[in-house]
Amino acid sequence: MQIISVINQKGGVGKTTTVINLAAGLSQHNKKILVIDLDPQGNATTGLGLSNMENSSDTIYGVLNGTKEIYQVIKKTQFENLDLVTSNVDLSGLEVETADDTNRAFILKRKLAAYLNDSRGSYDYILIDCPPSLSLLTVMALVCSGSLLVPLQTEFFALEGLTQLMKTIERIKVNLNPELKIRGILLTMYDKRNKLSSQVEKEARNYFNEKVYTTVIPRNVRLSEAPSHGMPVLIYDKSCPGSKSYFSFTDEFINQESTIGSAA
Repeated sequence: MQIISVINQKGGVGKTTTVINLAAGLSQHNKKILVIDLDPQGNATTGLGLSNMENSSDTIYGVLNGTKEIYQVIKKTQFENLDLVTSNVDLSGLEVETADDTNRAFILKRKLAAYLNDSRGSYDYILIDCPPSLSLLTVMALVCSGSLLVPLQTEFFALEGLTQLMKTIERIKVNLNPELKIRGILLTMYDKRNKLSSQVEKEARNYFNEKVYTTVIPRNVRLSEAPSHGMPVLIYDKSCPGSKSYFSFTDEFINQESTIGSAA
């Protein structure tokens, strides 16, 4: 079982789109998936067809503020092998509410460990959708994850932001989670008509080498439409360019197991 955070402190880079489509792709390979929506915006929640307006105690916020355990808030989605812990805007108050807790960075790790040790859940992957900031919630995700997946949009300031993220990851490794690894970097919003996209791709591949996935995710209107219908694009429109690229990425992600091993 692996816990993987999908992270980039920049918003609008395809983070949530990657979480829900990778989850859907893996579930179609008969992998059991739990998605944890750790973003107060709750976009992974609505993108998988559930409400982000419900009672806060039945969400990840209820788990992190101590009123619920993880097994009590896991919800089935309409997609086979794919479960979800939902989020809503109340999660944004957690940082202030836990200000006096010196171990607050470890709350999610403790809760997940208790759940997994209790063997109630047998998932192949737990995917965490992080908020677009380097906040307490993101640190919580980094502390409990074995590896990270970084969506990187092929635009001007992307690599600059990635440098900042790498520094944060190194600090977390030194102080809080020495096991943390970058599993891979996924290039998103690629526009082959745009020279800048190919320049960013070239720089990313030169700098991060084999960490950058071969698959790139194109700009595609169906990718933007699918969440408003509460479903991954892989199910909404199987044949569009966005779906084809996420199917390809899922295969590449699974094939990684033979090179990195399947240890959590």
